[in-house]
Amino acid sequence: MSGRVIAFGEVMLRLKSPGFERLLQSPILEATFGGGEANVAVSLANFGLDVAYVTVLPQNAIADACIGYLRSRGVDTSLIVRSGERMGIYFVEAGAAQRPSQVLYDRAHSAIASADPQSLDWERIFTGASWFHVTGITPAISQNATDLSALAAPVPGASLTWSRPAR
Repeated sequence: MSGRVIAFGEVMLRLKSPGFERLLQSPILEATFGGGEANVAVSLANFGLDVAYVTVLPQNAIADACIGYLRSRGVDTSLIVRSGERMGIYFVEAGAAQRPSQVLYDRAHSAIASADPQSLDWERIFTGASWFHVTGITPAISQNATDLSALAAPVPGASLTWSRPAR
């Protein structure tokens, strides 16, 4: 595939209890980063594709670590806008035997949820793009995220992948 892949969405801090323990059964939580679109960006970069991730993140050490993580996986982070107060967080408890896994989201008032819809320069973002990936979750986060997503119209001729939430 020639051209650049653009993935757009919310990347969050992922906090998981160790092994199969229940949340807060242990005083330790494993911290990583994740989100549907960010996971796709990392996977495509692993296959050697030119991929950029677009989101809005606050100006703090956790967001810096997230950007460092994406860069370490070969994802271009130069299009990430820095504004807002916080990252979304999700808590994961792995299932065991008959107990299913559980995920709890804390994403209200996250940077992308409160982002100014005009904060992303979509014309610049889509320069050289041949593919655009987004999920249905991003516009459902908040009205601002809906408005921000509505402005993301890929360049003519670019392919679009839309991942519908399974929940």
